[in-house]
Amino acid sequence: MANRPLPTLAKAALALACAATAGSFSQPALAGEASPVRWNTGAAVWTTSPEALNTFVSSGEITDRGLEGGLNRSGWTSQQVRQGLAKPYAVDLIPLSRFLYSEAGERFLEEQTRSYVPYATLKAQAAVALRAAIIADAADGEISGAGILGALPVDFRLADISSQAPLDGSQNVWPQSGCQGSRQCSSWLSWAVFLPANLQAISQSGS
Repeated sequence: MANRPLPTLAKAALALACAATAGSFSQPALAGEASPVRWNTGAAVWTTSPEALNTFVSSGEITDRGLEGGLNRSGWTSQQVRQGLAKPYAVDLIPLSRFLYSEAGERFLEEQTRSYVPYATLKAQAAVALRAAIIADAADGEISGAGILGALPVDFRLADISSQAPLDGSQNVWPQSGCQGSRQCSSWLSWAVFLPANLQAISQSGS
């Protein structure tokens, strides 16, 4: 291919689009400042901070009770989750971004935010916010579960509200062949561990 500058220009355009998308939220937060998860069960809400998640990924130390509870409900050992969140996956930003902005990509993002949604707006901006985080993390050609969570533009919650189905606290984990039992195949941490591999496969297939 003779036109080498094109990918760079495309990446710059996508970065600007991502910044514009993040700026469209009513209460924007700087990258790395948004809470990756607020555990919402009925009237009880517990926020896991970016610092607590980063500490766990970098050292394995669990300093947050919400994260500890999530690990216990994940179906995996804490070490497996830690390694899974930190694992980098190479991706091609251009086909990945093209997919995420397509109709199929919109459906994918809706499925990936089954119960994981912005704290303030719930499903209304869930797909937009997750897409912004994925593209921001993929800008250097690599993504990870921890990187995507760290790039979220707004606080997210894991909603467990039976009266607002399908927000039941379960997430769609891919691939189902890679998990065993209801916890591994539906927990938020399991979803976060598997999501980058899913996105890598999408970027490589170009679909």
